[in-house]
Amino acid sequence: MSQKHLKEAFISNLNGTSLLEISVGLSLAPLCLLGRGLLLVLWYLHYGKPVGSRTYSLLLDFLVLVSPLLFSCTVLSPIIYFIPLILAAFCAGIFARVCSQRKQKTGVPFGQIVKEFQKTYLDPEYIPAITVFRVYVNVLTSISILAVDFPQYPRRYAKAETYGTGVMDLGVGAFIFGNALVCPEVRHKSRVAQPKFSHLVRQVFSVWPLVSLGVGRLLSVKSIEYHEHTSEYGVHWNFFFTLAFVRLAASLLLAIFPKKNSWMVGLTLAVLYQLILSSTSLKTFILHGSSGRGSRVGFLDANREGLFSLFGYLAIYMASVQVGVWLLERRSSVRGWVEAVWALLLTVVVLFAFLHVSQACADPVSRRMANLSFCIWVMAHCLLLLLFFVATDLVLVFTKLLVKGSSVPSCWNVVKLPHASAKHGAEAVSEGREDEVSHVCLISAINKNQLLFFLLANVMTGAVNLLIDTLHSKAFSTLCILHLYMFFNCLVMYILHAKNRVLKFW
Repeated sequence: MSQKHLKEAFISNLNGTSLLEISVGLSLAPLCLLGRGLLLVLWYLHYGKPVGSRTYSLLLDFLVLVSPLLFSCTVLSPIIYFIPLILAAFCAGIFARVCSQRKQKTGVPFGQIVKEFQKTYLDPEYIPAITVFRVYVNVLTSISILAVDFPQYPRRYAKAETYGTGVMDLGVGAFIFGNALVCPEVRHKSRVAQPKFSHLVRQVFSVWPLVSLGVGRLLSVKSIEYHEHTSEYGVHWNFFFTLAFVRLAASLLLAIFPKKNSWMVGLTLAVLYQLILSSTSLKTFILHGSSGRGSRVGFLDANREGLFSLFGYLAIYMASVQVGVWLLERRSSVRGWVEAVWALLLTVVVLFAFLHVSQACADPVSRRMANLSFCIWVMAHCLLLLLFFVATDLVLVFTKLLVKGSSVPSCWNVVKLPHASAKHGAEAVSEGREDEVSHVCLISAINKNQLLFFLLANVMTGAVNLLIDTLHSKAFSTLCILHLYMFFNCLVMYILHAKNRVLKFW
């Protein structure tokens, strides 16, 4: 068997992992983010100034924000349930150290800080959880697309063949979710009058880079006979085409239906698609082809997974637009965001209950079809991750109040109303100098060039696979390769951000 067929067999016919393991794994990135923030506050408390060296800042960010995730999905995956406990204990230890040192330097009672925290106002124009969510989805995807070719990456984390919940299956849906959170329709302020189809026209011109990347990937994969998982999207289709089509179709739907009802449109799409799958021969066609034996004759038959899963991804996108609209509601107080955390938690619980019913009455989760269960599963876990990030930001805000003058990049700015008697909705002003300082951090660096980061990760993944026999790699060499690969990708983004460069070819 050729190396190409060996690698294809290595990533095929898998069944995914449990919902619990994925939920536990989702807590790792927020805990890493919390640990980084607490370390920066402790540094400021000890030295009286933020980390001045950009080299040290990059190393700290990489070692705390990225490296634990690399270990967790490879050599530490057998103890994945203990890793969040270890990280939480690490964060608790740093927080205790901050409280201890602060008590020695200031006489402000802890209870007074708690009262101040409850009355704190946050920058309503910037929600760091959205940015961090999108960046971490990109980072986790970049790790997985290369790590999956190494034997140290658990097969249960890879994409499931027909039914199942693999970590990489969730990554595909999370990409759609993250794109919808910041789509033009969400960011558009309704009080500004614009033509009804203006966003659709802009999307037509903005998706051509995705189409170009899709064509480029198709030609490069076929020309060098790179290994590919055909049952993922088909023979010619790929995820770049899916992203482009979903964005165009969603803009058309949002030009017809108001965005405040987008969740209803998404739910209707998912339910109707599931009814068609269950009551017709469409499911058999997607899974087994027109011949019933996995044929790939003609464009529709050859790309049936990629084409028909568009309905499920479009449903996820429309439902996610509703989440974006809800998040961008003017909610500037800590109290308002605490209530939002509880609302997110309730929604997650309800979605998991619906997921249980959907899998019992319809079909199990299937990324290959993007059925109703898959849509519910993606929404539940994406909202859970978003909840974790919002809660993390609130903890960091509280910690910054404990240590006046400290700053944490990619975290909420604390603001206060200009007058004690100011009316609701008055413009807020920043408290302290945090908004005046340009932070160079890994999260903001990747956020500035997200598509470039994803493209670079894909190119580097292909280069590593062509140069190295990943199937027979030992644990030490695997960790070295993955760390060098991710550090190179991050370093390029960090340098571009330091030079204030955004690279686009459109």
